[in-house]
Amino acid sequence: MKAVIQRVSKASVTIEDKKVANIDIGLLVLLGIVAEDTEEDIKWLVNKIANCRIFNDDNQVMNLSLIDSKGDIIVVSQFTLHASTKKGNRPSYIKAARPDVAIPLYEAFVKSIQLVLGKPVQTGQFGADMKVELVNDGPVTIIMDSKNKA
Repeated sequence: MKAVIQRVSKASVTIEDKKVANIDIGLLVLLGIVAEDTEEDIKWLVNKIANCRIFNDDNQVMNLSLIDSKGDIIVVSQFTLHASTKKGNRPSYIKAARPDVAIPLYEAFVKSIQLVLGKPVQTGQFGADMKVELVNDGPVTIIMDSKNKA
């Protein structure tokens, strides 16, 4: 499971001219899932994201987590995170999990991070053509991969 985490001062997701998610201070998480991902990957990644100290404290030092800062979060499915660009000019998405595997894992991820944060999590819509807008604060962008946790 791979995630691109962006600290934002605001972010939103729009589908067919309808805004389906909208936050101010918090995180925008783009989440890519492969068929080999498990509940263990979800647990590890949720813990890392919720506790990653990338928000400024009173001294303007990145010392606070999403939990500490009480920020909000939007989670967006993003199968293209697992693109292979080794051959040719057209990326291959063969590593990305098919919807029958990815959707339950995506939904479990959202439920799990919601439980850890103790508040609702906003999302995009799996498989939809989404317009994602954000103001990356910092900019702070971190890539996490549950397969590289050792």
